[in-house]
Amino acid sequence: MAAMVVGVVFLLVGIAGFIPGLTTNYDTLQFAGHHSEALLLGLFQVSILHNLVHLAFGVAGLALARTVRGAYLYLVVGGVVYLLLWLYGLLIGHDSAANFVPLNNADNWLHLLLAVGMIGLGLALGKRSLAGHDRT
Repeated sequence: MAAMVVGVVFLLVGIAGFIPGLTTNYDTLQFAGHHSEALLLGLFQVSILHNLVHLAFGVAGLALARTVRGAYLYLVVGGVVYLLLWLYGLLIGHDSAANFVPLNNADNWLHLLLAVGMIGLGLALGKRSLAGHDRT
């Protein structure tokens, strides 16, 4: 259930990134790169690629939530991916070509929060669930 909720949230965030009003400076939305000045909720820098990644992550969450093992892997591995993304965002220059997603400071700290939350959920719920269910 937790993986399904996380997946739905990522789908909603991905969709919201394409909605003018929820995304400010929508007219500057670019496919990729730090030149996109579009801000989801006026705070998180987004691009078309960034929104598509959220949508794909949401679809993966819904698909993997069908089994206990899949949900556990989605939460823990997904959390590790967000931890790496947080580190990446801290190390790159936000005005450099390496910032292709794009990321800003708000994105970076949200990624850390997501990493801790997803890994924590996966470990806390997965340990109990995997012990009581078949590992399929």
